[in-house]
Amino acid sequence: MEKNENDLEELKKKYGEKYIEAIKCVKEKRVKKYIFKPSNINFWIVVGYTRDYLVLPEVNFCSCNDFFFHVLDKKYDLCYHILAVKIASKNNLYEEIIEEDAWYEKLIKEWKA
Repeated sequence: MEKNENDLEELKKKYGEKYIEAIKCVKEKRVKKYIFKPSNINFWIVVGYTRDYLVLPEVNFCSCNDFFFHVLDKKYDLCYHILAVKIASKNNLYEEIIEEDAWYEKLIKEWKA
């Protein structure tokens, strides 16, 4: 078994249902990495069924309700969106979207509204 397969097995044991949901996100190609040029600002989005979620895996942040209600109160260490990004990133199983910086500024303004 390859190292990545071993890693996935460990994640499956550790996270159970969250792992299953994360793998589903990855298989359904709902993990997107946005890169803005020329600044090279980047972030991840997991496309949800009712809305999209901003994920910053470097700091284990997600904009989903599970993060705010369960991760912040330390019931869980992460939500399945963060796990999906980590799996997708490690295995190059995500869509990369390159946009201009002007689009980033517009997106952030919309996100704040």
